[in-house]
Amino acid sequence: METEKLFYADPFLTEFDARVLACEAVKDGFAVVLDRTAFYPEGGGQPYDTGVLGGAEVLDVHERAGVITHKCASPLPVGAAVHGKIDRARRFDHMQQHSGEHICSGLICARYGCDNVGFHMGAESVTIDFNADIPWEELLEIEAAANRYIYDAIDIQLHRGAELDVIDYRSKKPLEGDVRIVTFPGADCCACCGTHVMRSGQVSIVKFLSVQKFREGVRIELLCGGRAYRYLAACWAQDVAVAQALSVKPTASAAAVERLQGELSALKLRCAKLEESVFAGVAARYAGSGDVLLFEDEMGGESVRRLCDAVAETCGGRCAVFAGAGSAWKYAIGQRGGDLRALTKDLNAALSGRGGGKPEFVQGSVGAEREAIESFFAEK
Repeated sequence: METEKLFYADPFLTEFDARVLACEAVKDGFAVVLDRTAFYPEGGGQPYDTGVLGGAEVLDVHERAGVITHKCASPLPVGAAVHGKIDRARRFDHMQQHSGEHICSGLICARYGCDNVGFHMGAESVTIDFNADIPWEELLEIEAAANRYIYDAIDIQLHRGAELDVIDYRSKKPLEGDVRIVTFPGADCCACCGTHVMRSGQVSIVKFLSVQKFREGVRIELLCGGRAYRYLAACWAQDVAVAQALSVKPTASAAAVERLQGELSALKLRCAKLEESVFAGVAARYAGSGDVLLFEDEMGGESVRRLCDAVAETCGGRCAVFAGAGSAWKYAIGQRGGDLRALTKDLNAALSGRGGGKPEFVQGSVGAEREAIESFFAEK
């Protein structure tokens, strides 16, 4: 006996009464079958509903051969009348994402004559795969058209299998039987088993996040409804914070950041030139000194490398530079014509380090105090 699917009659139904037909113990719960349910089972790219059934938490919902099984945290007595309550926020979120995806997919397929070849509704965003190349600039035009369609608050239509012969619907393969067709007039007509809003306006908004090359086409990431609102609100709050830190209006933050990047690049170049001068002085001071061990304050790996390289050029022996503090140090070791591989292996083993390089120049980091580093080189 197939389960009566209340979610198709009213996708906004959040509470219902039903009778327990079966309850069996399964791994990590109990498999409960009802005569009727408002819990949507996973399918068509849409996740299952969660909620409470007769006081038992519903963990998972699946359908097989028309029978919907609810995985519950605790058992329910067979034959008992139970009250079910689904998580409305989760259901409505899924309805917004699924309906928004249909609107966008319909518009994209109509424009490019392509197919929707993949759909995944994740916890954070929705991805759709198309077998066509879709430029980002043109995708933004689709986004604008989809939002205009949403603003028009157009009623969504549903058709069952008997009318398939006279309906031009979107599908990747021929369908038979009691197929459910969901129509967004002027945007999409597609075979779908998911739950949807009743009017396009209930989707609220759609926002494309990215498009990237995927197999023979592209993968598009988007947000709809509440997800899109929360994302845009978070972006706005972040933009305002950045603008306040830069003492500019939010609409001018991008230009201000670009200006700062230019200033930072100029400062980095100036610092590099100053370092070069300082490193040349250090190299001159250690000319002909033989093996040299230097400790410096924290600096970037490239600076450590350039200092070591400069001193190794003049000292006539091995130069080891360690930059950092406490038990965290970057290192660079160089020796003209030398072979540092054995030394580096021993150093990494003795000082909790990692790194390597060419025979006469190595770089890495160690997790040891300065005294331990000095003791290691004293023995060498």
